[in-house]
Amino acid sequence: MSKEQTFQVKAADDDIRLDRWFKRHYPNIAQIDIQKACRKGLIRVDGVKAKPADHVKTGNAIGVKFLDLTAGKKAAPAPKPLSDSIIRETQGWVLYKSANVIAINKPAGLAVQGGTKLKDHLDARMSALQFEAEGQPKLVHRLDKDTSGVLLLGRSAKAATNLSLAFAGKRMSKIYWALVVGVPEIRAGEISGAMMKRGEDYEKMEVVDEEEAEDIKEAKEAVTSYRVIEVLGKRLSVVELQPITGRTHQLRVHMAQMGHPIVGDGKYGGAAAFIDGMPISQQLHLHARRVEIRNMMGESIDVTAPLPPHMKKTFKELGIAL
Repeated sequence: MSKEQTFQVKAADDDIRLDRWFKRHYPNIAQIDIQKACRKGLIRVDGVKAKPADHVKTGNAIGVKFLDLTAGKKAAPAPKPLSDSIIRETQGWVLYKSANVIAINKPAGLAVQGGTKLKDHLDARMSALQFEAEGQPKLVHRLDKDTSGVLLLGRSAKAATNLSLAFAGKRMSKIYWALVVGVPEIRAGEISGAMMKRGEDYEKMEVVDEEEAEDIKEAKEAVTSYRVIEVLGKRLSVVELQPITGRTHQLRVHMAQMGHPIVGDGKYGGAAAFIDGMPISQQLHLHARRVEIRNMMGESIDVTAPLPPHMKKTFKELGIAL
């Protein structure tokens, strides 16, 4: 182990936190070890004792003493090259591309990140979306595997950080379309309440009542704005949903909680989410229709994604013209 190492911050890492710089380049190093090294003055930026939350700038020199950056690090297997057909398909999802941002129309059924026995996912296709940038784009938010629609990617670390700040700072809006069972009695309003992961394997979000939520730290407030935009008799309606907060499965949970589960959402709607005797796909009918961000690095973004094939077919069969 070298006693002292020095690294120069590149443009792609401009203005990120020091601890996030380590997480990006040396993910095997534990956060607590970074904190201890900073307290002891073993990590310095341009020769000055640094804190984990300090932001580094392009050209800064990060000096590291007596910290083994290779500890616990395993060589990652080389990714398999993407076929020409996969590259063409992935690039065909692009809705918007600038120096900072790429927006894609994620297909329903494609997971954003990999998992056990899951070979095809967006992470594995990122090289197809690199284009002329120095590195691959970075995720800043997610969509469920079975949810289609607009997904934003930062084309550099700085852009990803600014996108994250736009999401957190409410300088952006996301609009979803969903086909739901039945028709909400109140045609527009807001749904709110605490929710958390519970149940077997903690894979399902559940609503927590107000009294219980006060005693559970894991319970987080979730707020969704909704309005009905199309009614089909009494059996179905199209609802526009806008998540004010960003909890896991929030929209699906809220619609099921209202008694109007999203069509195809067996996880939260059970058997009631599937309509018999109508020409409707059994896939989840939830689509991230539009994302708008105001003034992100001097850029305003407004992207709309066309419906996925199964929702387009359903809408056509039901005579929905939106």
